[in-house]
Amino acid sequence: MTLCPIALMAGCRSCPAVQVCPLKTVLGDYKPDDKSEPPKQDGNQGH
Repeated sequence: MTLCPIALMAGCRSCPAVQVCPLKTVLGDYKPDDKSEPPKQDGNQGH
């Protein structure tokens, strides 16, 4: 549920305080980019 007035009007990404906001995922609509890749599996595991 979005409670932050800036997140309601413009979204967390356009807020000037998004980098320092400790509650952006709790009160706002911020969702971090999932840039992490899944671990690569090779065929020789456990041998």
